[in-house]
Amino acid sequence: MNARSLIGTAVAAVVIASAMPAAAHDPLETVTPTFEQNIPNIPGKSVRAVVVDYAPGGASLPHIHAKSAFIFAYVLSGEIESKVNDEPTRIYRPGESFYETPGSSHLVSRNASKSEPAKLLAVFIVDTEDKELTTPKE
Repeated sequence: MNARSLIGTAVAAVVIASAMPAAAHDPLETVTPTFEQNIPNIPGKSVRAVVVDYAPGGASLPHIHAKSAFIFAYVLSGEIESKVNDEPTRIYRPGESFYETPGSSHLVSRNASKSEPAKLLAVFIVDTEDKELTTPKE
C-alpha cells in the first residue's frame, strides 16, 4: 500500500468514526455529538451540543456532568422524563426545555413512553479543558 492510499484510508477511518454516534450507558439510548465551538469572547469556555435519542423505554443511568457545565435541554420529539437534584420528576414534551446548573445530579433521564422513541438536544456551556461531559453517578 502506498503512502497516498494509507493516508486516504486513515482519513476515511477518522471521518467514519467521528460520524458514528457515541455509545451510551443503555443500549436503548444513543448520544450523538453535533456541535463543538470555543466561545471567542469568553476565554476558556466552549459550547458543545449532543442529541440524545431514546428508543421506547430507553433511559440513561443516573449521572453527573462536568463540574463546569451549564446545560440547556430541549425536547425535539416524544416525551422525556427527568429529575435533576431534589426537584420533582417531570415529563417534558416537544418544544419544552429544562436546564441543569454546574454540579447537578441528573437522577432520572428517560423516555416516558414504552412504545414511541424520544429525542432531546442538550447544549453544554463548559470549560474548554473538560473532555468528559457525563460521568455515571456512584
